[in-house]
Amino acid sequence: MAEPQSTNYISREELSKHNKPQDLWISIHGKVYNVTNWLQYHPGGASPLLNLAGQDVTDAFLAFHPNHAFSRLQPFFTGSYLANHNVSEASRDYRNLLSTFTRMGLFDHNRGVLASLLFIFIMFCLCVYAVLFAQTGLVRVASGALMGFLWIQSGWIGHDSGHYKIVSSKKLNRVLQILSGNVLAGISIGWWKWNHNAHHIAVNSLDFDPDLQHLPFFVVSSRFFNSLFSCFYERIMKFDSFSRLLVSYQHWTFYPVMCFARLNLFAQSFMLLFSNRKVPDRGTEILGLIAFWIWYPCLVSCLPNWGERILFVLASFSVTGIQHIQFCLNHFSAKVYVGPPTATDWCEKQCNGTLDVSCSSWMDWFHGGLQFQVEHHLFPRLPRCHLRKISPFVKDLCKKHNLPYNCVSFWKANALTIRTLRDAALQARDVTNPVPKNLVWEAVNTHG
Repeated sequence: MAEPQSTNYISREELSKHNKPQDLWISIHGKVYNVTNWLQYHPGGASPLLNLAGQDVTDAFLAFHPNHAFSRLQPFFTGSYLANHNVSEASRDYRNLLSTFTRMGLFDHNRGVLASLLFIFIMFCLCVYAVLFAQTGLVRVASGALMGFLWIQSGWIGHDSGHYKIVSSKKLNRVLQILSGNVLAGISIGWWKWNHNAHHIAVNSLDFDPDLQHLPFFVVSSRFFNSLFSCFYERIMKFDSFSRLLVSYQHWTFYPVMCFARLNLFAQSFMLLFSNRKVPDRGTEILGLIAFWIWYPCLVSCLPNWGERILFVLASFSVTGIQHIQFCLNHFSAKVYVGPPTATDWCEKQCNGTLDVSCSSWMDWFHGGLQFQVEHHLFPRLPRCHLRKISPFVKDLCKKHNLPYNCVSFWKANALTIRTLRDAALQARDVTNPVPKNLVWEAVNTHG
């Protein structure tokens, strides 16, 4: 990048001092920006900027923003450059891959969205028809399980539309977000984006990643026994006698709790929307949730007796629990750390904190792109239909720079997750036990 002859430079140490909400600077491609006034308007929420404040965030910025976002940066340029700015070989190759995929048009071409929406619509119609007109209770209850599969597929649409435009129109993309999340599933897309962006930036940080903060039910590391402070929820995650009791048996309760994990997402959605936090389109989000809590209870009430109603709800929640398990498999047994994320080792952090799940291409619909978790975390804007295509490039990148690329079968991923939970459970019973090794590393290097 060309620089003027008379250039102001600041050191990394000086940059790191500007890391507070009222004084927030970042560096991108060596140029220093003061984004303090942009914090409250950032579409991805305040958490990503706060977590990476005072750092060179080039890789993270490129991962989450298309090229036209650079035009928004100029007003925030301080006129200073980062002294001794250098780029690691891993970052250089990562950015080259980003450029290559951009030239190939992979970020702009999506497919399968219409088929997914049609599939969801058909499942919804079948559920309603079965509840209203099926002659046997078994069919009516089975339609509850179908509702669970519908929620899984709508979850993938919500996930994708939160990362990138799944359709060309920004307004239509927003409509699909509200429909797939709030209206169909009862989960606020605003809550999901707030939570999920923080997860991507601080993947597997015990105190910054909300996707690992599940006390009193689950912990993945004995470091939670010290009652860590959650920098996301801004509260202490207290590990008391009640938490110890639940955690001591978490490897047995994991799957049953996942059957009802949706209740937590319902609660989190309402807590955010009725909090003092800034939520874009709060009114629309609330109306979407109201719509869900009208149509779903009404549909359940159409069943002929309370027995079928309870079984219908249990079936829909339990089947959707598969998706909650999938979210856990990608991270619970991967490497964890304590502290804020660092932007200069973006590739390392993303690879260390993720686990791929091997599957045949015909099962891609079931995993919704999460089977390529390493690829997704490195290139979160990439439509999931291209993740399998770029997988060989990511493997080569990891191999060249000695980065972990962990990939196991679905059943092995479940086993690793249960082992992680079991080891932490046994330590909860006896806190003098040492912290276990990273189970993904151990499994891959032991079994090949």
